[in-house]
Amino acid sequence: MFKILLIEDDTSLFNEIKDRLSQWSYEVSGIVDFNQVMEEFITVKPDLVIIDIQLPKYDGFHWCRLIRAHSNVPLIFLSSRDHPTDMVMSMQLGADDFIQKPFHFEVLIAKIQAILRRAYNYNAEPVSLHTWCGAAVDFEKNTVSNEMGSIELTKNESFILKLLIDQKNKIVSRDQLMNSLWDDKRFIGDNTLTVNVNRLRKRLDELGLGIYIHTKVGLGYMALEEAKTYDP
Repeated sequence: MFKILLIEDDTSLFNEIKDRLSQWSYEVSGIVDFNQVMEEFITVKPDLVIIDIQLPKYDGFHWCRLIRAHSNVPLIFLSSRDHPTDMVMSMQLGADDFIQKPFHFEVLIAKIQAILRRAYNYNAEPVSLHTWCGAAVDFEKNTVSNEMGSIELTKNESFILKLLIDQKNKIVSRDQLMNSLWDDKRFIGDNTLTVNVNRLRKRLDELGLGIYIHTKVGLGYMALEEAKTYDP
Protein backbone atom coordinates (compact mmCIF):
# COMPACT_ATOMS: atom_id res chain seq x y z
CA MET A 1 0.00 0.00 0.00
CA PHE A 2 1.39 3.38 -1.02
CA LYS A 3 1.61 6.04 1.70
CA ILE A 4 0.58 9.59 0.79
CA LEU A 5 1.27 12.66 2.91
CA LEU A 6 -1.47 15.23 2.20
CA ILE A 7 -0.38 18.70 3.33
CA GLU A 8 -3.68 20.60 3.18
CA ASP A 9 -5.06 22.97 5.85
CA ASP A 10 -8.66 23.01 4.54
CA THR A 11 -10.15 20.35 6.82
CA SER A 12 -13.18 19.58 4.67
CA LEU A 13 -11.08 19.25 1.51
CA PHE A 14 -8.50 17.16 3.36
CA ASN A 15 -11.17 14.75 4.59
CA GLU A 16 -12.77 14.52 1.16
CA ILE A 17 -9.46 13.76 -0.56
CA LYS A 18 -8.46 11.31 2.18
CA ASP A 19 -11.76 9.44 1.92
CA ARG A 20 -11.56 9.18 -1.86
CA LEU A 21 -7.91 8.09 -1.86
CA SER A 22 -8.64 5.51 0.84
CA GLN A 23 -11.18 3.95 -1.53
CA TRP A 24 -8.24 3.37 -3.89
CA SER A 25 -6.28 1.67 -1.08
CA TYR A 26 -3.90 4.56 -0.46
CA GLU A 27 -2.82 5.22 3.13
CA VAL A 28 -3.24 8.97 3.69
CA SER A 29 -1.67 11.01 6.51
CA GLY A 30 -2.11 14.71 7.27
CA ILE A 31 -0.51 17.51 9.26
CA VAL A 32 -1.63 18.44 12.77
CA ASP A 33 0.89 21.22 13.44
CA PHE A 34 1.87 23.19 10.33
CA ASN A 35 5.06 24.31 12.08
CA GLN A 36 6.12 20.65 12.15
CA VAL A 37 5.69 19.63 8.52
CA MET A 38 9.21 18.21 8.13
CA GLU A 39 8.92 16.25 11.36
CA GLU A 40 5.71 14.65 10.05
CA PHE A 41 7.33 13.98 6.67
CA ILE A 42 10.25 12.18 8.33
CA THR A 43 7.91 10.17 10.55
CA VAL A 44 5.50 9.10 7.80
CA LYS A 45 8.15 8.36 5.13
CA PRO A 46 5.55 8.84 2.36
CA ASP A 47 5.76 7.41 -1.14
CA LEU A 48 4.16 10.59 -2.49
CA VAL A 49 3.44 14.10 -1.15
CA ILE A 50 0.46 16.25 -2.13
CA ILE A 51 0.87 19.82 -0.92
CA ASP A 52 -1.15 23.01 -1.10
CA ILE A 53 0.64 26.28 -1.85
CA GLN A 54 -1.27 28.45 0.61
CA LEU A 55 -0.63 27.08 4.09
CA PRO A 56 -0.42 28.53 7.61
CA LYS A 57 2.93 29.96 8.70
CA TYR A 58 5.00 28.97 5.60
CA ASP A 59 3.73 28.33 2.09
CA GLY A 60 4.03 25.09 0.16
CA PHE A 61 7.08 26.33 -1.77
CA HIS A 62 8.97 26.65 1.53
CA TRP A 63 8.20 23.06 2.52
CA CYS A 64 8.92 21.79 -0.99
CA ARG A 65 12.43 23.28 -0.78
CA LEU A 66 13.05 21.56 2.55
CA ILE A 67 11.67 18.24 1.33
CA ARG A 68 13.77 18.41 -1.84
CA ALA A 69 16.88 19.10 0.27
CA HIS A 70 16.43 15.66 1.84
CA SER A 71 14.39 13.55 -0.58
CA ASN A 72 13.34 13.03 -4.20
CA VAL A 73 9.94 11.64 -3.20
CA PRO A 74 7.28 12.35 -5.88
CA LEU A 75 5.43 15.59 -5.09
CA ILE A 76 2.23 17.14 -6.46
CA PHE A 77 1.18 20.74 -5.82
CA LEU A 78 -2.47 21.70 -5.34
CA SER A 79 -3.43 25.34 -5.66
CA SER A 80 -6.44 27.59 -6.14
CA ARG A 81 -4.07 30.23 -7.56
CA ASP A 82 -3.97 30.37 -11.35
CA HIS A 83 -0.89 32.51 -12.01
CA PRO A 84 1.51 30.81 -14.47
CA THR A 85 4.47 31.66 -12.24
CA ASP A 86 3.09 29.31 -9.57
CA MET A 87 3.33 26.35 -11.94
CA VAL A 88 6.77 27.42 -13.15
CA MET A 89 7.98 27.86 -9.57
CA SER A 90 6.67 24.44 -8.55
CA MET A 91 8.47 22.73 -11.43
CA GLN A 92 11.67 24.64 -10.76
CA LEU A 93 11.56 23.43 -7.18
CA GLY A 94 11.29 19.84 -8.36
CA ALA A 95 7.56 19.10 -8.18
CA ASP A 96 6.32 16.27 -10.39
CA ASP A 97 2.97 17.87 -11.20
CA PHE A 98 0.68 20.82 -10.52
CA ILE A 99 -3.11 20.60 -10.14
CA GLN A 100 -5.31 23.67 -9.96
CA LYS A 101 -8.32 23.79 -7.67
CA PRO A 102 -11.13 23.03 -8.17
CA PHE A 103 -10.23 19.75 -9.83
CA HIS A 104 -11.92 16.54 -10.89
CA PHE A 105 -11.02 13.75 -8.53
CA GLU A 106 -10.54 11.38 -11.48
CA VAL A 107 -7.78 13.69 -12.75
CA LEU A 108 -6.04 13.62 -9.36
CA ILE A 109 -6.20 9.81 -9.23
CA ALA A 110 -4.88 9.50 -12.80
CA LYS A 111 -1.96 11.78 -12.04
CA ILE A 112 -1.16 9.97 -8.77
CA GLN A 113 -1.21 6.59 -10.52
CA ALA A 114 0.98 7.84 -13.37
CA ILE A 115 3.55 9.40 -11.04
CA LEU A 116 3.73 6.37 -8.74
CA ARG A 117 4.05 4.05 -11.74
CA ARG A 118 6.81 6.19 -13.20
CA ALA A 119 8.61 6.62 -9.87
CA TYR A 120 8.50 3.07 -8.58
CA ASN A 121 7.97 0.77 -11.57
CA TYR A 122 9.79 2.13 -14.60
CA ASN A 123 13.23 1.50 -13.12
CA ALA A 124 12.51 -2.11 -12.21
CA GLU A 125 14.56 -3.31 -15.18
CA PRO A 126 17.28 -5.93 -14.69
CA VAL A 127 20.01 -3.41 -15.50
CA SER A 128 19.68 0.00 -13.87
CA LEU A 129 23.31 1.12 -14.20
CA HIS A 130 24.38 2.75 -17.46
CA THR A 131 27.56 4.46 -18.61
CA TRP A 132 27.23 7.69 -20.54
CA CYS A 133 29.92 10.19 -21.48
CA GLY A 134 32.29 8.67 -18.95
CA ALA A 135 29.72 8.89 -16.14
CA ALA A 136 27.92 6.12 -14.25
CA VAL A 137 24.15 6.65 -14.32
CA ASP A 138 22.13 4.63 -11.81
CA PHE A 139 18.44 4.81 -12.68
CA GLU A 140 17.47 2.89 -9.55
CA LYS A 141 19.14 5.36 -7.21
CA ASN A 142 18.63 8.33 -9.60
CA THR A 143 22.30 9.29 -9.40
CA VAL A 144 24.95 10.36 -11.90
CA SER A 145 28.63 10.09 -10.97
CA ASN A 146 31.98 10.80 -12.58
CA GLU A 147 35.44 11.98 -11.52
CA MET A 148 33.98 15.41 -10.65
CA GLY A 149 31.56 14.02 -8.07
CA SER A 150 28.04 12.68 -7.79
CA ILE A 151 24.58 14.27 -8.10
CA GLU A 152 21.11 13.00 -7.25
CA LEU A 153 18.29 13.68 -9.70
CA THR A 154 14.57 14.02 -9.13
CA LYS A 155 12.32 11.29 -10.55
CA ASN A 156 11.35 13.46 -13.52
CA GLU A 157 14.96 14.45 -14.25
CA SER A 158 16.10 10.84 -14.07
CA PHE A 159 13.24 9.70 -16.29
CA ILE A 160 14.01 12.35 -18.94
CA LEU A 161 17.70 11.42 -18.90
CA LYS A 162 16.85 7.73 -19.30
CA LEU A 163 14.62 8.40 -22.29
CA LEU A 164 17.37 10.46 -23.93
CA ILE A 165 20.19 8.00 -23.16
CA ASP A 166 18.13 5.05 -24.41
CA GLN A 167 18.04 6.84 -27.79
CA LYS A 168 21.38 8.67 -27.61
CA ASN A 169 22.42 10.57 -30.70
CA LYS A 170 18.81 10.48 -31.86
CA ILE A 171 16.20 13.21 -31.50
CA VAL A 172 13.55 12.45 -28.89
CA SER A 173 10.57 14.63 -29.72
CA ARG A 174 8.95 16.94 -27.21
CA ASP A 175 5.64 15.10 -27.69
CA GLN A 176 7.31 11.75 -26.93
CA LEU A 177 8.85 13.13 -23.76
CA MET A 178 5.63 14.77 -22.61
CA ASN A 179 3.54 11.67 -23.37
CA SER A 180 5.96 9.56 -21.36
CA LEU A 181 6.14 11.98 -18.43
CA TRP A 182 2.52 13.04 -18.15
CA ASP A 183 -0.39 10.81 -19.09
CA ASP A 184 -2.77 13.75 -19.43
CA LYS A 185 -1.15 16.67 -21.27
CA ARG A 186 -4.26 18.83 -21.17
CA PHE A 187 -3.21 20.12 -17.76
CA ILE A 188 0.49 20.56 -18.63
CA GLY A 189 1.84 23.63 -20.41
CA ASP A 190 4.50 23.19 -23.08
CA ASN A 191 6.87 25.26 -20.96
CA THR A 192 6.76 22.62 -18.22
CA LEU A 193 8.94 20.25 -20.26
CA THR A 194 11.40 23.04 -21.02
CA VAL A 195 11.67 23.84 -17.32
CA ASN A 196 12.31 20.18 -16.46
CA VAL A 197 14.98 19.76 -19.16
CA ASN A 198 16.68 22.99 -18.11
CA ARG A 199 16.74 21.79 -14.50
CA LEU A 200 18.27 18.49 -15.60
CA ARG A 201 20.87 20.29 -17.70
CA LYS A 202 21.75 22.61 -14.81
CA ARG A 203 22.25 19.63 -12.49
CA LEU A 204 24.42 17.87 -15.08
CA ASP A 205 26.52 21.04 -15.43
CA GLU A 206 27.83 20.30 -11.93
CA LEU A 207 29.60 17.29 -13.46
CA GLY A 208 30.47 18.98 -16.74
CA LEU A 209 27.79 16.99 -18.55
CA GLY A 210 25.22 19.65 -19.40
CA ILE A 211 26.75 20.20 -22.84
CA TYR A 212 25.88 16.61 -23.76
CA ILE A 213 22.14 17.40 -23.75
CA HIS A 214 21.47 19.06 -27.10
CA THR A 215 18.36 21.06 -28.00
CA LYS A 216 16.97 20.63 -31.50
CA VAL A 217 14.79 23.71 -31.81
CA GLY A 218 11.19 22.89 -32.68
CA LEU A 219 11.89 19.14 -32.63
CA GLY A 220 13.09 17.89 -29.25
CA TYR A 221 16.29 16.89 -27.47
CA MET A 222 19.27 14.55 -27.91
CA ALA A 223 21.73 12.97 -25.51
CA LEU A 224 25.11 13.14 -27.26
CA GLU A 225 28.20 11.00 -26.80
CA GLU A 226 30.57 13.88 -27.37
CA ALA A 227 30.55 17.48 -26.16
CA LYS A 228 28.78 19.89 -28.45
CA THR A 229 27.43 23.39 -28.15
CA TYR A 230 23.72 23.40 -27.41
CA ASP A 231 20.98 26.01 -27.67
CA PRO A 232 19.79 27.20 -24.24
